[in-house]
Amino acid sequence: MMSNIVTIANTLLLALAFQACDTPKLVINPAVPNPYKVKPESIDPPKATKLLTGAEQTNLYLPYLKGKRVGMVVNPTSIIGKETSVDSLLKLGVQIVKIFGPEHGFRGNASAGVSVSDDVDTKTGIKAISLYGKHAIPTKEDLADVDVMIFDIQDVGVRFYTYINTLQHVMEACAANNKEVLILDRPNPNGFYIDGPILDPQFKSGIGLKPIPVVHGLTVAEYAQMLNGESWLDNKLKCKLKIIKVANYTHDTPYELPVKPSPNLNTAQSILLYPSTCLFEGTYLNHGRGTQFPFTVIGSPLLKGKFSFSFTPVSIKGMAETPLFMNQICYGLDLRKYDVSKIRKEKKLNLSWLIELYRASPNKADFFNTKLSNQMGTIEKLIGVADFRTQIIAGKSETEIRDSWEPGLSRYKTMRKKYLLYE
Repeated sequence: MMSNIVTIANTLLLALAFQACDTPKLVINPAVPNPYKVKPESIDPPKATKLLTGAEQTNLYLPYLKGKRVGMVVNPTSIIGKETSVDSLLKLGVQIVKIFGPEHGFRGNASAGVSVSDDVDTKTGIKAISLYGKHAIPTKEDLADVDVMIFDIQDVGVRFYTYINTLQHVMEACAANNKEVLILDRPNPNGFYIDGPILDPQFKSGIGLKPIPVVHGLTVAEYAQMLNGESWLDNKLKCKLKIIKVANYTHDTPYELPVKPSPNLNTAQSILLYPSTCLFEGTYLNHGRGTQFPFTVIGSPLLKGKFSFSFTPVSIKGMAETPLFMNQICYGLDLRKYDVSKIRKEKKLNLSWLIELYRASPNKADFFNTKLSNQMGTIEKLIGVADFRTQIIAGKSETEIRDSWEPGLSRYKTMRKKYLLYE
């Protein structure tokens, strides 16, 4: 009973602050050169000893939202404390008129690659619009009753993770309709390194839109600044941005997500392995879909006798309902106890696992045959360049493959510095 009274009291105090406090001064981050025609406005949080996400710092943006009709691009990672940011901001008096959900939907219960239809959120009664599938970009009608759009989604810092595509589409729609985007920034759990080839435009797809490496080393807000600054939005539009930065954060800050960012990234281990193991999406191997440990095991029935470790994919609602090799024993690698501190130390994608399994495969002709596997993308769309497949087939080493990513990767690292909000 006492905890309920305290919770109610805290909510009332925040609501009163929302009604009474003055609008904080919005400043351009002085550490970032300004290559924009439309200047992004970022609010520097007060000095803190604890990491605080943008969403958690309600005192920095509640006054700005006062009297505005708000749209929110959110999913289950959009939280303030233990509640969704939608539920929390509604309690604080924010007028939320529409919810927009990316891949997996607002409540996060749709499998990867499955289109989500528009609906009404049963808990709040607010209209929920899916931004995955045919309706990827908000329409003029969608935005007609929205004054400001909040983007509050946890990303994992990888080019083929589709939430940054949703960010781009939202920015394009808002720029075209003269709407401002308020980004509540969150840490990037893979933000401590940059690696992979730069996406070749010929392999542009739903799992890669812009010329960035596989691991891009940016938070969502930093990437938004890059989209504006490099004129990457359609028709070279510029989106008006406001950014609430993460407090007490650098790119080297270890960060374990409090909520899984999507159904198949369900552990800290899987999130750190994901940039490397998701490349198996472009092969005829199962990478843990249909198990409770996706992206941390890899195998195939064809590798029987080559590896002692085995697992059996099954249908799991909301994660993988028809996984590759369903109900068949797969043999391969178990990376659940792999020391991920090696990734933090080496700051590189691990290509050795793919090389090892290709060499062990008895049917190399079908190793990259995603028509057989019915997986989400070819290896070219995932890695982003044409020669990776031929390099693996030719037996090239990790060093030789990585050398072919230059000078594009180094140029990207230099360009990236213009948009950093954090050390």
